[in-house]
Amino acid sequence: MAAVVGSQDLRTPAVVALRTLAVAACYYVSAQLGLLRELVVEGAVVTPIWPPTGVAVACLLILGLRCWPGIALGAFLVILSLTSLTPSALCVLAGNTAAPVAGYLLLRRAGFRTDLARLRDGLALVFLGAFAAMLISSTTGAGILIATGRIEWPGFWAVWLAWWVGDAMGVLIVTPVLLLLSRVRFPLPLSRWKEAVGLAVIACCLVPVAAHSSISLLFLVYPLLIWAALRFQLAGSLLCALFASVMTTVAATDRVGPFERLSRVEVMMKLQAFNGAMALTALILSAVITEQIYTRRSVERACQELVEVLEHLTAGETADGRAPVEDGGLGRRPEE
Repeated sequence: MAAVVGSQDLRTPAVVALRTLAVAACYYVSAQLGLLRELVVEGAVVTPIWPPTGVAVACLLILGLRCWPGIALGAFLVILSLTSLTPSALCVLAGNTAAPVAGYLLLRRAGFRTDLARLRDGLALVFLGAFAAMLISSTTGAGILIATGRIEWPGFWAVWLAWWVGDAMGVLIVTPVLLLLSRVRFPLPLSRWKEAVGLAVIACCLVPVAAHSSISLLFLVYPLLIWAALRFQLAGSLLCALFASVMTTVAATDRVGPFERLSRVEVMMKLQAFNGAMALTALILSAVITEQIYTRRSVERACQELVEVLEHLTAGETADGRAPVEDGGLGRRPEE
């Protein structure tokens, strides 16, 4: 017995260390992907979408608050890959760690459910996990740039807005996809696989054209998004939004298509407006549809149970002879 207890005690730190390293690795890899596409706003380099914030919030929602050291370690490695370790860098590290943790605590306080099956869950993720919590990281980051003299005061709000929107987009676009993947169970249902393949083919053909067309055809993404949400709920709409966001971000950073003749600030504003509107549409529309489907199933289940109860009651009355027998339409029993 002592040997078993000892092995469990040794295993627990190992599991914690492996979990921390796994979270840090996911954070670091997603950061490197985000850094592939950058924009310059008021002399500061920002990313239109910062995936690590979405990875961090998803890890906290799936694994709990105990995974925060992995987030801090991942942010530390990202900062080391970009600059030297200074007090200002440590402040940015603290802000990037505190923002997802604050988002997790706010979502937990609001009773958030990771299946995103309710409208209130979608709204909570948008306004608490993304918009409110990411104020911490953006304010800290932009404030450090002002304090160290890397940007001037007139450019503070532009950099702050770009930083805040980039972090929020990471939560809106990446977190729902990771929550969805964490709930995938095999084998996958293939009831509508032909329609799913058709939707994927159309999206792969249409979205790049819309993102790179000079006549601004980005609105063509929304019919695909609505189709995906109506037929495949979260799985369809979130994957469609993720693909469209990546293609549009590539076009914006390459300054092609609808972003060709715009200034850097205008590129950021147009890109983030599109990504934000698309993410909100995908998340909230699919949550509403999923909630309606669950409500309909609950009503159908309640009706079925009511029918079964009535059938049992009718069968019971007939069996014990208490059911009334009509006599000449007078409603009297035979013994009368």
